[in-house]
Amino acid sequence: MKSWSPFLIAFFACGAATAQVGPRLDSLFSSRYPANAPGVAVLVAQKGTILYEKAFGSASLELKTPLAPSMLFDLASVSKQFTAVAVLQLVEQGRIRLSDSIQRYIPGFPHAVTIENLLTHTSGIPDYMRLPTDDPYRERRDYTVAQVIDTLKTKPLEFEPGTQFRYSNSGYFLLGYIIERVTGEPYHTYLEKHLFKPLGLTHTFFKLPNEVIPGLVNGYKNASEKADFWSATLPYAAGGLVSNVEDLYAWQRGLPSLLKPETLQKAWTGSRGYGYGWYINDSSISHGGAITGFRTSVVYYPHRDLFIAVLSNCECTNADELTAAVSDIMLGRAYVQPSFAYAGTYTMQGHVIVIRREGNHLVADVRGQGVFPLLFSTPTTFTLQGVTDATGEFGADGFTIHQHGDYFWKKTTP
Repeated sequence: MKSWSPFLIAFFACGAATAQVGPRLDSLFSSRYPANAPGVAVLVAQKGTILYEKAFGSASLELKTPLAPSMLFDLASVSKQFTAVAVLQLVEQGRIRLSDSIQRYIPGFPHAVTIENLLTHTSGIPDYMRLPTDDPYRERRDYTVAQVIDTLKTKPLEFEPGTQFRYSNSGYFLLGYIIERVTGEPYHTYLEKHLFKPLGLTHTFFKLPNEVIPGLVNGYKNASEKADFWSATLPYAAGGLVSNVEDLYAWQRGLPSLLKPETLQKAWTGSRGYGYGWYINDSSISHGGAITGFRTSVVYYPHRDLFIAVLSNCECTNADELTAAVSDIMLGRAYVQPSFAYAGTYTMQGHVIVIRREGNHLVADVRGQGVFPLLFSTPTTFTLQGVTDATGEFGADGFTIHQHGDYFWKKTTP
């Protein structure tokens, strides 16, 4: 992990006092989530103490059931850190090496991709969730793990392994299968034995097809439309867990008991802004998730020992924006509303970035690399959430990214 600068420590020390944040957080969430709409569960904790834990909105619009913080949500890609920790436990035991080719564990796989490539999204394996299909109901069908892997065996790599970062659910899907091959246990059984039970995570589960999970809330597209049905077989080790905010905090607190310090440090270090199951930047580790009916986001600030979790049962929520807004309040930072006039297409030497509005914020859609929220510190300057050591500034004709050099992106279309 990078050394943390004294400046950041001093900056954090100027954060908002605990007694002052409750009303501000109440205002942030109550204004967005009325009782008759889908909502959020929120937890903020620091140095072993839960400072704020509330829920807003409805768990079931049909039954008019209010949300409670103890209720369960689909975690989506927040699940990836659980898969990563399971793999790293096997690495510590000498049963897997990060440098191993996955061909050692997946017979007939045509590409010499390493375990580490899968963990860091540098494998070049295309995302199975984005493969072209003529089947309009693909997400509704049940699949075996073998079926998905057999499909991936037929696909060419998108780039040479290790040369680029491109977020791909396929890497974590394959890691789930590798866990099964190495341990001889189903993926979810290994997690229950070696992650959930040791930490007392009694409200965290792997979602199996047709299983009834008490306390699991309904998911929605918006305040008047239910989410589309997706088969529980689809996300698997890339996003198949459900949990609540308190278990996520217990998970964060318990990580040092699951891995050696040097292993956890490596998981929280990333040369391309992504470690093993977490996004990494100068001040925090984080991950978000998106799946039908749910949006999730967790962030941890190591030097402040500050943890924030936001879980929503609506696709209309931008959970990353909310954890950023909570972070602003907790760290005493001013929130700056961006100008939506910045939306448009920007190019540099044949590369394209599309800046677009999502809700009340802007995101950068970087072709081939992912979508990154823009977090503004002034009306013109910003950082890209999840991107290490990068700052940006808008000017009259475009914006400049400062990351080991200055790179100007010219606006070509509004």
